Amino acid sequence: MTALSTLANLERLGPRRLTELAVIEGVTQPAMTQLVSKLEHQALAERRPDPEDGRVVLVSITQHGRDELARRRAAQAKRLAELVAELPEADRAAIAAALPALDRLTSRALGGGA
Repeated sequence: MTALSTLANLERLGPRRLTELAVIEGVTQPAMTQLVSKLEHQALAERRPDPEDGRVVLVSITQHGRDELARRRAAQAKRLAELVAELPEADRAAIAAALPALDRLTSRALGGGA
């Protein structure tokens, strides 16, 4: 789960330092270093020097990482759609009515305002 969350944050926020990623994910820096090494080994992320400060290393998502995230999101969306389709019509209508509020909530949580 942390690996997928880290990839999603890299996709959304752009390249980040290991220390920033550790704080975002709520893990220790050594744990994040180990996770990023695994992501690199799978070609999902890469480390590059910071163009503004060559002493700093930034972690970024690769195209393969973006593709993998998209694949997993599509699979999750398909499964959710299947589960929703099994609900009674009244439940589906209640979910549909709640979607605008949930969208606003998500936008605020991700820093997009009201």
